[in-house]
Amino acid sequence: MPKSIILSFLLLSIFFSACSSRKKISYKNKKSYLHNTQLKKHKKNINYKTEALRQEYKKWLGTKYKLGGQTLNGVDCSSFVQQVYYNAFGLRIPRTTKEQVKTGREISKKELQAGDMIFFKTGWNVRHVGIIIENGKFIHTSTKYGVTTSAVQNPYWRSNYWQSRRVLP
Repeated sequence: MPKSIILSFLLLSIFFSACSSRKKISYKNKKSYLHNTQLKKHKKNINYKTEALRQEYKKWLGTKYKLGGQTLNGVDCSSFVQQVYYNAFGLRIPRTTKEQVKTGREISKKELQAGDMIFFKTGWNVRHVGIIIENGKFIHTSTKYGVTTSAVQNPYWRSNYWQSRRVLP
């Protein structure tokens, strides 16, 4: 009988220690968790991410830029990125570019793939963020055009490039 008690104690301690070491990621619901699990299984399949991003882009297309905006009536770049990650992948990221630039891990411009965040310094103290959708293109909110796509190699964006970050698997 003491062996069974010891064995039970050992199994319970292993179980609880494994649970406490899990990295906590915030998902909007169980469906989003399952969606993100599918992303991990298909992480080599960039088209999967691109398709999810395209669906979100279509929903936001035509939305005007509005500083501090968070709805289809008007949105700024960091809120757009935050909401796209949440709606497409169930992933919660910070609201501002100042905090978003600390999220995930920094990657080189050469490593960019669908789902990566791309940051720009567009003024003395002004930062801009977008999400790579495919082949050197990113989705973002422009002050002039609202929600749109742009080429990373466009002279304006190329000269203002700051850094890139990966938050998706």
